[in-house]
Amino acid sequence: MDRKQSVSATPPDLKAHATSKAAGIPGVKHIIAVASGKGGVGKSTTSCNLALGFAALGLKTGILDADIYGPSQQKLFGLRGKPRQLGPRMLEPMERFGVKVMSIGFLVEEDNAMIWRGPMVISAITQMLREVAWGDLDILVVDLPPGTGDAQLTMAQQAPLAGAIIVSTPQDLALIDARRGIAMFQKVSIPILGVIENMSSFCCPTCNHVTPIFGHGGARTEAEGRSIPYLGEIPLDMRIRQTSDDGRPIVAVEPDGVHARHYIGIAREIWTSIVTGAAHRPPPRIVIE
Repeated sequence: MDRKQSVSATPPDLKAHATSKAAGIPGVKHIIAVASGKGGVGKSTTSCNLALGFAALGLKTGILDADIYGPSQQKLFGLRGKPRQLGPRMLEPMERFGVKVMSIGFLVEEDNAMIWRGPMVISAITQMLREVAWGDLDILVVDLPPGTGDAQLTMAQQAPLAGAIIVSTPQDLALIDARRGIAMFQKVSIPILGVIENMSSFCCPTCNHVTPIFGHGGARTEAEGRSIPYLGEIPLDMRIRQTSDDGRPIVAVEPDGVHARHYIGIAREIWTSIVTGAAHRPPPRIVIE
């Protein structure tokens, strides 16, 4: 490539996605994506507990684990085995705690590395989205992999997303990547339902002293600066970690506990935004020919 040739930050096909309308999934009323700019911020745990939060509100809920390289939902929900085949191309999702679950983790051995190129990732996500008998769902939560690559663009193309949620820790390094995630969804005209600050603070179980290990309030500041809804904060707490590792998520096993109330409250706010159409949408882009 000529060094003088400019490179657009937005791939040509990405601009087309912004105006395309993906076909719906039969029986599924609303689809939301949970994303993060980088890994390690607790996005999958947040996705799992948000799905359980929607179910606690009485909504028919499913979750799709679209993180092909690092699937987590089968572990978080404590599910084993393989989905039942329904005809030549359809699979029946697994179910636990009242939530329907589909993950590539059901179909491959736990220790296998998914050494797949982009087209295979796109094909797998499309199949799990459209060749699964989801049945009647009020909401389908999609746990996206970190970053802004093939999986995210596939969801923007293949699913009529009601909006996206960004999960970040408060520290500056995570917020840098969270901004990229926000920008990507805005470029493909997906409304931002809000930002969640995860691992917001740590409360010592012995002395009850609160320590902001990763800082505090960074996600709120970022959201308010961009006029994006701030959905709340989730602390760094051993019970959330323990229940997640045990396959018994905190919202399922301690539905009246303080942490479950946080997740359920955030789920209620997200659902209200969806049904009222109050999600933050980027301003229209003016194109001068």
